[in-house]
Amino acid sequence: MNNIILDSHGEALLQQYRDMLPTLQALAKEAYSQLQLALSEQGIYVTAIECRVKTEPSLAGKLELKGAKYKSIDDITDLVGMRVITFYTDEVDKVAAIVKRLFNIDWQQSVDKRKLHELNAFGYNSLHYICRLKSGGPRFELQMRTALQHVWSTIEHDIGYKGDVKIPGEYRRQFSRLAGTLELVDDEFSRLRQVLTDYRRQMLALVKNGQLDDVPLSAETFRSYLELHPFDRLNQRIAAVNQAEIWPVSLMPFLPVLKSLGMETIGDVQRLIDTSSDDAHQLALYGLATTDLDILSSSAALQYLCMVHVLKNGGGRNGLKAIYDIVGGENEANGKLADMMMKQAETMPFMQKPQP
Repeated sequence: MNNIILDSHGEALLQQYRDMLPTLQALAKEAYSQLQLALSEQGIYVTAIECRVKTEPSLAGKLELKGAKYKSIDDITDLVGMRVITFYTDEVDKVAAIVKRLFNIDWQQSVDKRKLHELNAFGYNSLHYICRLKSGGPRFELQMRTALQHVWSTIEHDIGYKGDVKIPGEYRRQFSRLAGTLELVDDEFSRLRQVLTDYRRQMLALVKNGQLDDVPLSAETFRSYLELHPFDRLNQRIAAVNQAEIWPVSLMPFLPVLKSLGMETIGDVQRLIDTSSDDAHQLALYGLATTDLDILSSSAALQYLCMVHVLKNGGGRNGLKAIYDIVGGENEANGKLADMMMKQAETMPFMQKPQP
């Protein structure tokens, strides 16, 4: 507090602050905990939740400049300050909706700075609520802004744009252009996310409706397709060879295998099942019949289907090894596994008849 000179009123306010500091610290902890829990329960992921109690030097500097406007320490609403930083602009409103249910809001003191519409105010366009816990206590300030707004505000503060030195017009114009660009980027990220969300919903609906040829093969559509349990019947047929128990595992590692085999849509995967299940069952039967294996991975059906597809299309030993390499990583043992599978497949009917 060097060089800060307070009048008697300012000193009195500062002493009130010292007396209530434990209460402010408890408030900050409780408000942070409540908000973090509420966001988690609603499934809203934010980039950061910040919380601080105003330090004595910071408060003293504020009181030196405008202490006369405050009758008591309760009139200062930012002794406890919180900030929620979201990824997207539309998430600011989602957070605000939760905050309105969670805390009591002083609407007369709250302000939506996003409505200022000043081009060079991008970094300050946050939503400010003055809040109070439902259980009572001092008020606190809660700011909600996007990550880009937060970064821009930090940059402006760092280079002194809002300082005492008057900035030449050409530099102010550069700030304005940059601020406008960032505001456009912020809005476009939100718009693009909504477009992609709508696209995903459309694709998943097509999967559920059986319009599989219209659905590109991707991680999300394949995951949705797996919810239909398309490989269960073949797995059960293979497991019946040894009355084996089927052990569930993720089939997502086989997505790059399917793509490497030229599968472009979910319909292509379904056709693989429809046309090659019997051959895959025969190949599995030949390999498992002489073993006492009593646990079968749920990936068995898809693995045998991929192998049959490779063999039917002339991929041979190298094609089989490629499957093992993609799923489990490259190593020398994969070559031996491919050789063994080639030997098992030599007598299979699908290897003896001409393929279209």
